[in-house]
Amino acid sequence: MEIWINPACSKCRGAVTLLDAEGAAYTVRRYLEDVPSPEEIRDVLDRLGLEPWDITRTREAAAGELGLKEWPRDGGSRERWITALSAHPELIQRPIITADDGTAVVARSEEAVRDALGRGV
Repeated sequence: MEIWINPACSKCRGAVTLLDAEGAAYTVRRYLEDVPSPEEIRDVLDRLGLEPWDITRTREAAAGELGLKEWPRDGGSRERWITALSAHPELIQRPIITADDGTAVVARSEEAVRDALGRGV
């Protein structure tokens, strides 16, 4: 299992604390430093069953600079969103846990972290 985190994020710290308390085996990816490629973002989106705009932090400064709120949210715009997430990783919602069963969750709540723990990890 891998967890994408920003150490400055309280939700990320809470998820890591819960994983540790449960004795989970996981690796940490500081995605602002180890930026996901567009292919990795596509893979995570597939695992989440979501589209890129579903995991975009639209209130970040970069989102405003890019005008993301005005971008179409359709199949034809999907790659544009993925490219933006890779170029501006601070736009990626956090934390994201990729589970060993091939799925993933956006783990912003204790329930979501526990859901990831129950997915064959």
